[in-house]
Amino acid sequence: MFIPLYDTNRLRHIRLQYVTIGLIVVNALVYCATALGGENFTNAAVLGLGFIPSVVHNTAELDPRFIIIPESLSYLTYSFLHADIFHLGGNMLFLWVFGDNVEDALGHIRYLIFYLLCAIAGAAFQGLIAWDSQVPLIGASGAIAGVVVAYLILYPRVKVWVLAFARIPLRIPAFIPLILWVLFQVFMFATGGEDQISWACHIGGIIAGAVLVLVLRSRGVPLFAGADEDAVVPTSDQPPVAAEPAAPEPQATTTRWGRGNPSGPN
Repeated sequence: MFIPLYDTNRLRHIRLQYVTIGLIVVNALVYCATALGGENFTNAAVLGLGFIPSVVHNTAELDPRFIIIPESLSYLTYSFLHADIFHLGGNMLFLWVFGDNVEDALGHIRYLIFYLLCAIAGAAFQGLIAWDSQVPLIGASGAIAGVVVAYLILYPRVKVWVLAFARIPLRIPAFIPLILWVLFQVFMFATGGEDQISWACHIGGIIAGAVLVLVLRSRGVPLFAGADEDAVVPTSDQPPVAAEPAAPEPQATTTRWGRGNPSGPN
């Protein structure tokens, strides 16, 4: 539908979005480690670290060769695995464009908690919808969906650059593409969508993100804010200069009869 490129939303409360950067780095490193390990290693990682509803719900057993972690940890570990470079790149692009301002609004620690809880919610909703599924769930899409809807609630009027239909550059308010994105997820979930994509995981992340951003945002951070791109932000190199007030124009006083009295009041 659209590819996000850039927003005009500066950081207000933090200097650097190091949690967002760290999450991108970790996801990239995990992908490189699994991809470079070969097909067998990748399959073992997907089975051992991916979220498999039937295994978590004890309706099926995983081959002991692939048991790497306790089953409950797969609610998180699945979100750091990706099927291919396009799967990884798409998720990380959304995280890069929208994650920094959500981190700015929540603070570093609360943002990390927010991200992980959205990932857990995505897996939990997928498990609820497909209780006995033996298909591993992988990818950061649940967490990313939470980040996207949090950005929509916090900064709907900020201008963002997007590629509409992957080829037409547009600079539009964030609420236009993001609402369309959310509606698309809901539509695909309701209609079944593509079997290779867990729309339920996206919905779980959206619901969690919408609720958690209201609870975890920092004190004083407003909802439904716009950009301050047109405001003049002073820096240490260029302090603001106070403008001299204009001299008042002489005005004639008025008597009770409505005529000017140049000599002043009586």
